[in-house]
Amino acid sequence: MFYARAVDPTMLAALSAIASEQAKPTEATMERTRQFLDYVATHPDAILTYRASNMVLNVHSDASYLSEPKARSRAGGHFFMSDDSPDARNNGAVHNTAQIIKRVMSSAAEAEIGALFINSRQAIPARMLLMEMGHKQPATPIMTDNTTALGFVTRNLWPKQTKSTDMRFWWMRDRTDQKQFRYYWGSGKKILADYQTKHFCAAHHREVRPNFLTDKSTVNELRARMGLPPHKF
Repeated sequence: MFYARAVDPTMLAALSAIASEQAKPTEATMERTRQFLDYVATHPDAILTYRASNMVLNVHSDASYLSEPKARSRAGGHFFMSDDSPDARNNGAVHNTAQIIKRVMSSAAEAEIGALFINSRQAIPARMLLMEMGHKQPATPIMTDNTTALGFVTRNLWPKQTKSTDMRFWWMRDRTDQKQFRYYWGSGKKILADYQTKHFCAAHHREVRPNFLTDKSTVNELRARMGLPPHKF
């Protein structure tokens, strides 16, 4: 878990799912564990690359609805340093969220709002740390691909019968009023947190891996400098 959080975030969703079954493991749990270890052995050289930026915290937030056992949903987040532009350039992740939402969400929109709440709470200490280091922070940009969730937190949508969301999620409106966060919409293809919310096929892992970790050519160049053979993955 430490290695996944610090270096290779592509492991987080699988680790979270396996950990949720530890109390009552089955043969299927062991099969998933072996598959996960095969993945780790196939990709031994995970490297994060950070590029110079304006040190503005950016967050991508996403959720998958009823994708876990016991009718639970999963929240995902991608935290990185960039600038305050409308389409901030991706950078190496400083933090990733991949966790099962404990409460049962009553709709996909509520799951998205729940993910926004989880990621917003985790952005608070990151904002404070950056400001203490001398990096002034504007309202932290947080991207979501769900227009209903965005309308809820920005007060552009006034929902009815939302007692299940009121107590936990009105906090985000208060933080928006305090200019701590700036929630905005982004298409599903651009939102990097989507990777942390679902279990994808091998082809998708190969396709999106360069979005999170250093690409294959750079890794092999580093291995060559160290006198190691290129790694085929």
